[in-house]
Amino acid sequence: MPLTLTLTEGVLPKGKEKEAVSQITDAFLKNHDLTGNTVMTPNVTATVTVLPKSSTFSGGKEFSGAWVEWKVPSFALANRNVQKQFFADATEIIHKLSGGTQPKDNIYVNVLHAVDGGWNLDGVAMTNQELGEAISKG
Repeated sequence: MPLTLTLTEGVLPKGKEKEAVSQITDAFLKNHDLTGNTVMTPNVTATVTVLPKSSTFSGGKEFSGAWVEWKVPSFALANRNVQKQFFADATEIIHKLSGGTQPKDNIYVNVLHAVDGGWNLDGVAMTNQELGEAISKG
């Protein structure tokens, strides 16, 4: 389940990106009751991109933002209560790691759902049911 964390340079103090990924990953797993799951945990991956302010925009004007974006199977982050809690957690994580300087209204969290069968574990394409069965073994 890849997390893409994109930040304008300076949103987080240099070196805090690792901590952000770790905390956001933990929040994702916690909100799905999967903390410690041996199948799911290693399949939560992440990339971080830090861009200069001249490359991030709001309303067509330069600004400093943070984007937390997930690509997940359609059953993940599908429950409204899970969405609300996780999005609040992720926003708070970035806000706190910024030292409270990044406005919460400039922290964006979203999710992209893969179609059923459009996911894999260990190089094998799996349906949602097959993924659920694999995860339940962890």
